[in-house]
Amino acid sequence: MVQIGYTMMTEQAGPRELVGHLVRAEEVGFDFSVTSDHYFPWLRAQGHSPYAWSVLGAAAQATSRIPLMTYVTCPTFRYHPAVVAQKAATMQLLSEGRFRLGLGSGENLNEHVVGGGWPSVDVRHEMLHEAVEIIRALFEGGHVNHRGTHFDVESARLWDVPDSPPPIGIAVSGERSCKLAGEHADLVIATEPKPGLLESFDRHGGRGKPRVGQLPVSYDPDRDTAIKRAHAQFRWFGSGWKVNSELPHPDSFEAATQFVTPDDVAESIPCGDDPDAFVEAVRPYAEAGFTEIALVQIGGESQPAFLDWSEKTLLPALREALGDS
Repeated sequence: MVQIGYTMMTEQAGPRELVGHLVRAEEVGFDFSVTSDHYFPWLRAQGHSPYAWSVLGAAAQATSRIPLMTYVTCPTFRYHPAVVAQKAATMQLLSEGRFRLGLGSGENLNEHVVGGGWPSVDVRHEMLHEAVEIIRALFEGGHVNHRGTHFDVESARLWDVPDSPPPIGIAVSGERSCKLAGEHADLVIATEPKPGLLESFDRHGGRGKPRVGQLPVSYDPDRDTAIKRAHAQFRWFGSGWKVNSELPHPDSFEAATQFVTPDDVAESIPCGDDPDAFVEAVRPYAEAGFTEIALVQIGGESQPAFLDWSEKTLLPALREALGDS
């Protein structure tokens, strides 16, 4: 059965609001949750970017059922992989086994802040591969020494290790990342409903593993308001990850999307309050083989109304359409 998730999007709400939204998402019946991990918002109109790991720790204490997951953390620039391993193990303990560690090769938007430059995608994938090896080794609980191409680890050990380490997910967008995920991840992460990504993941060892997708939506009783909000805050989404991973600043995204119109956004993001439109936007993910689909309601201030509508209308409609009783 396809599970429907809720996204704590750190780029569009403050830390206390994010936790409050997740508490309500658990109450209304979302199956799982994911959390972005940014240093900058995509566009200035979004207006936020608190530290995701503090938000996750608070969320673990404020909720009791809903699974938590980074979507995604880059363990190679802002964070050393040894530190990511410590954070993830702590989150697994705080959440009593509800945490999954979603990893990716990162975006220049967030990683440029430490001044290390922005290498080619091949190098970023090499760094991610090495980081995953370090994280898994630390999850085993012993001392780890590592001298690698990109990272050194000097006699590191996690002193608080969960009995079951967090499953590791890897974000994919092409053949190389699918190979990395198939060989080294417990689940795969993608933001586009491309069957080819999952087929490639399967070829490289991913068959039978969970696959988690994500879809932006813009609920509002007034469709024009929903479209206006989506255009103001999410018009960057259609640029694709080959572009989105390279741009270094919200102003870069402003410039890159200056000719994107509200009509363009409305064609790719369901807007308004017609549940059928939302169901039809989710359906390609289910048909492609995604087992979990996380929704991103656009606009921090719109979350309470969206969550109320989800409880009464959207979640029942999605579960009926996708065969989940």
